[in-house]
Amino acid sequence: MSTTNRIEGSLYTRIQNKVATLEFGHPASNSFPSGLLARLTAEINLLSKNEEVAVIVLKSEGEKAFCAGASFDELVAITNLEDGQKFFAGFANVINAMRTCSKLIIGAVQGKTVGGGVGLAAACDYTLATEAAAIKLSELSIGIGPFVIAPAVERKMGLAGLTELSLAATEWKNAYWAKEKGLYAKVFETQEELYKEVDILSQQLANYNLEALAEMKKILWKNTENWDTLLIERAQISGKLVLSDFTKKALAKFKK
Repeated sequence: MSTTNRIEGSLYTRIQNKVATLEFGHPASNSFPSGLLARLTAEINLLSKNEEVAVIVLKSEGEKAFCAGASFDELVAITNLEDGQKFFAGFANVINAMRTCSKLIIGAVQGKTVGGGVGLAAACDYTLATEAAAIKLSELSIGIGPFVIAPAVERKMGLAGLTELSLAATEWKNAYWAKEKGLYAKVFETQEELYKEVDILSQQLANYNLEALAEMKKILWKNTENWDTLLIERAQISGKLVLSDFTKKALAKFKK
């Protein structure tokens, strides 16, 4: 199945040998407008119920950025609290769909990732990356914060990792730093090596006992049941802050 639209981005699903490869893309460095976030959430929920699928691989289009986070154009266009909350809730919904999905999700991060993209990488159950996959949480520099994705990042990288990424908001951290902190399980020199390893791993997992995989998934996400409400509460904080004078000025400066 596939859906595509240049403005809203693209989303493709390919199912082969019980492995569902879910690939998203957008012309603006694979960033996420709200429509694409909603489609990704719906697709993960569908795959969770699909008996033909044992494992999901999450990846993005192209050879450069994995994900540039929230759509800049949509951030700039937010003019009221309701729209702000709704936009950031899009990331909350995706992370919760990944969390509650009955299938293990393997992340393949081939390039730089910022903000919400770091949240997606952290919400995968097992994430592999290339040397090019540097990360940054730039939210504080524009007057908001990584509030929605923080629980997912902290779960993988600990409070120290979350703190360093959040407060050093203009600083890129390289892929080996991210591996050392627990975000990535392995780092490869090339994209070709990354995808080869992802194929091997996903195929191995797909041949395991599906019931055992589902039980393992539950254990990995133990004590996160409150995220259904927590992440929406966090979206409300971001939705309020994006309307601040500081953020409006910072976004206008970036736009220029």
